[in-house]
Amino acid sequence: MTKNKYILNWIDEMAAMTRPDRIVWIDGSDEQRDALRAEACSTGEMIKLNQELLPGCYLHRTAINDVARVEGRTFICTRTKEDAGNINNWIEPGECYARLSKLFTGSMKGRTMYVIPYSMGIVGSDFAKYGIELTDSIYVVLNMLIMTRVGNDVLDAIGDSADYIKGLHSKAQLDESNRYIVHFPEDNTIWSVNSGYGGNVLLGKKCFALRIASFLGRKEKWMAEHMLILGVEFPNGETKYVCAAFPSACGKTNLAMLIPPEIYRKKGYKVWTVGDDIAWLRIGKDGRLWAMNPENGFFGVAPGTNEKSNPNALATTKSGAIFTNVCHNLDNNTVWWEGLDNNPPKNAVNWKGEPWDYRKYDKADKINTSGAHPNSRFTAVATNCPCLSKEFNNPAGVPISAIIFGGRRAKTAPLVYQSTSWQNGTFVGSIMASETTAAAAGAIGVVRRDPMAMRPFVGYNMGDYWQHWLDMGKIIPHAPKIFHVNWFRTDDEGNFIWPGFGDNLRVLDWILARCEDRVDAVETPIGFVPKPEDINIEGLDITVDTVRGLLSVDRQSWLDDISNIRDFYALVGDRVPAELHKELNQLEARLKA
Repeated sequence: MTKNKYILNWIDEMAAMTRPDRIVWIDGSDEQRDALRAEACSTGEMIKLNQELLPGCYLHRTAINDVARVEGRTFICTRTKEDAGNINNWIEPGECYARLSKLFTGSMKGRTMYVIPYSMGIVGSDFAKYGIELTDSIYVVLNMLIMTRVGNDVLDAIGDSADYIKGLHSKAQLDESNRYIVHFPEDNTIWSVNSGYGGNVLLGKKCFALRIASFLGRKEKWMAEHMLILGVEFPNGETKYVCAAFPSACGKTNLAMLIPPEIYRKKGYKVWTVGDDIAWLRIGKDGRLWAMNPENGFFGVAPGTNEKSNPNALATTKSGAIFTNVCHNLDNNTVWWEGLDNNPPKNAVNWKGEPWDYRKYDKADKINTSGAHPNSRFTAVATNCPCLSKEFNNPAGVPISAIIFGGRRAKTAPLVYQSTSWQNGTFVGSIMASETTAAAAGAIGVVRRDPMAMRPFVGYNMGDYWQHWLDMGKIIPHAPKIFHVNWFRTDDEGNFIWPGFGDNLRVLDWILARCEDRVDAVETPIGFVPKPEDINIEGLDITVDTVRGLLSVDRQSWLDDISNIRDFYALVGDRVPAELHKELNQLEARLKA
């Protein structure tokens, strides 16, 4: 497969520690993938679904104690604690290697070690970064074949270099108390042990594409961001691209795969998906910021995905998909989840593998009474998506006109506003927040700061990450404009005022018009907001006065927010850039003026 001594020596070292019975190199071929599927079905690790209704689709169940990312067991291991920052969990690297080596020792005995050479991004492009994941899980192999670009061409691209990300994963005993997902950004290394859940073990995803890549981006003057990338095609055939960052439960995937409202469709507008989760951004030869989706597939949340909420996402799951922790319909050997339709299967097995009675479902106890786990997933290849951009495999990426931040605020943030500069836009991203929406997550309305939607994913000190944003703004000749949106304003009864979903294109339309100075705006203490009449509400059951309310800036709500922001900056610590403290002070002064 390769003669690269750095790779071969590392694999020998890891195999000596984990002691697998055999080592298999993954070459990316259909023949090998099909053989692995058959093997996984023979051991019960996967279930082959109805191949007429869901061709190439399989079902997998994780351990019951292993169903989501575990932020409390995720660590950034830099040489100094200060470089990891206060937001991240930290262990000194030497101590961490020693602790985890004990857990990895003999962990693959009786198992196969799979060697997965993979690329984040198009192999050979300026954006591409390469990794090798060693794992004892066929499930991981089959998911990585969907989510990344796997094969011998990756080894050819690495050549004789030591420049690749070393990933080691073992299910080990799936011991919850000894579960670790650790990153050594200074060593280009990721170790994950005692988990089988995708978010913890598909090491190309959040581990590499955000935590390690954000560290590399700072060093190499590019950006790794938790952002969707979409293109809006105008009736004249021109397409403009935006990146957008949202905390969880704010409609990120729905926006990435947005279907234009009818009045826009009739005029010829189209929306194209480049990526639904991660964007890598570099300065192009033309001085603009260009973005690429480093992934090759979608790892989406199943519950709530349906023909109405996101038909494009649902369509991607119809072939070649892996479903994890969903409900198994035994009558036709297909899958189901809450929110798919109103016809729960009568003869079914739940996400735990137990017989399931839909009549006993209790919304207050979803974990134990639902057919599908609330965080159940589908892994689907991007080329299945009906609205996938033709630029998806363009090695140059796409040029970005606007960067959009978002949050879930009932009263504070307006429907949309524009920052006054890149520095101010960085500030806007740094104070991004959402309010808790369910009592199960604690008190309703509690503000959780999630700057740039990167709080769990920055591979180093958050203050240094903000400084990197400020530094990038100084070297991008033609920087995108920065905006903030909030689809979630509510009336006094708690009902959402803005229709959301496809109608969010109406806001994107204004944003792109602002990027080309085709429309005016009103200056407020927080930034520029649209004139109410400039948001197209044709065909909507709301008035210009309603839009005026959605765009209003409640000074007192913002002033009440200031102390919460100061507390958050204090949590991040003394590496918060002075420019952001200055932006906060100036915002407070404008609100009081």
